[in-house]
Amino acid sequence: MPKRKVYLLSPKEFSPEKIAVTFAKTSRSPLSFREIAEELSDEKSAEFHEKWVVGYGHASVAEHAVLHVAIENVSRLAVECIESNRLASYTEKSTRYQKWDLDDFYIPPELEGHRLRDDYVQTCRMLFNTYTDALESARDLVEKLAPRHSNEEKEAWDRRIRSQYVDVCRFLLPAASLANLGMTANARLLENAVRKMLSHPLSEVRQIGKQVKAAVKSEVPTLVKYAQAVPYLVDTRREFENQDIALQAPSNKGIRWCELVDYDHEGEVKVLAAVLFRFGDMSYTQALERIQSCSTEEREQLVKSLLGRLRRYDIPLRELEYATYTFDLVMDQGAYFEFKRHRMMTQTPQTLNTHLGYTVPRCIVEAGFEERYRQAMEAVKITYEELAEWNPHVAAYVVPNGYKRRILAKLNLREVYHFCQLRAAANAHFSIRRVALRVAEEIQRVHPSLARFMHLPEGESWRGIEEVNFTEV
Repeated sequence: MPKRKVYLLSPKEFSPEKIAVTFAKTSRSPLSFREIAEELSDEKSAEFHEKWVVGYGHASVAEHAVLHVAIENVSRLAVECIESNRLASYTEKSTRYQKWDLDDFYIPPELEGHRLRDDYVQTCRMLFNTYTDALESARDLVEKLAPRHSNEEKEAWDRRIRSQYVDVCRFLLPAASLANLGMTANARLLENAVRKMLSHPLSEVRQIGKQVKAAVKSEVPTLVKYAQAVPYLVDTRREFENQDIALQAPSNKGIRWCELVDYDHEGEVKVLAAVLFRFGDMSYTQALERIQSCSTEEREQLVKSLLGRLRRYDIPLRELEYATYTFDLVMDQGAYFEFKRHRMMTQTPQTLNTHLGYTVPRCIVEAGFEERYRQAMEAVKITYEELAEWNPHVAAYVVPNGYKRRILAKLNLREVYHFCQLRAAANAHFSIRRVALRVAEEIQRVHPSLARFMHLPEGESWRGIEEVNFTEV
């Protein structure tokens, strides 16, 4: 019997294109992976991809070519598009632990020569000046609430309290704020990501798409060279944006910020039937009938067997994905920037605007900075409305994290466990904690048995977090 081998095909030895071809060829070649790789040239690899990936559409081959893309000094508005790819991995500059300088904002090329360019720049500068002043006021308050320990170094003290005041001031940072991010993805996904960027309404994102394509082509010249703008994406967006049925800007009064608009009423039965199917020897219909015939006590015991031994960081069985929930959510833009990282769920955000008003953090008020904060937010609204009459996509750049945004999200129970446990944790930002605990409450209301094994902070609620951290939401 041949000896088992497990080893890496390192990008230090072979290019990503060669590695992709090597894995693809194993389906028809008796040679080892290393032998296949060593007999390949760049030319042979390119010919293979031209024939099989481009010519015959075997795009899965490109998934074996993995690249790491560094993207620097792009707006956080552009980051939304870059990070919208479900199966890529990202790390970005944090608004919780880093501070922005006065000039760290993007000026879109659409504004060159436009009469509103100066208004845009002045609004961004005003926000960054307000942000800088807010940092000082909020820090003074936090230092009083969390004084320096004896023998504690000043740098260590700052690290300990930094997130507490930076967390609050981030509400003033606009979507134009510059950020760096790292992206890891396979070539198949990168090709699709480039197509989306090239089809985007913002010039900045289209430019980033061209730059990503050029950078990736240096490593996988064949796999992304045909990536172009997609007329379907461009034309569909334009047609729906111009529909007469578009609703007027909504009122902020009486807004329902978390609404479970749809869920699978038979979710518990379907999850348990799927688990029974997995470990049994019957059809799904038979498994479904068996669960439906169970008493409430029997179902409770099955749920406990399925979820009762889960530890904090365990991943539940995949069968939880058979129960789904759809939420209509309103949260501040800062919270959405964390929410969007949960890309396994289906998310539909509306264009960032000022229509739903803004939140007011309690720390801003207690630091004596509420008037400056509100003045800044109201000034943004005026600039936004002037810009939006001309181009709502460009206008979104000036909208700060404190303004609210509406998102439609569909997620399954497995993702519910991941999202709620991670984002409700004590070290998460209070804005997203509020959302996570509210979502958990809704799941507990409709599926108490399935939700009761989530590891959530004891004695905390979304109402309590709201009361402690906000004066206006």
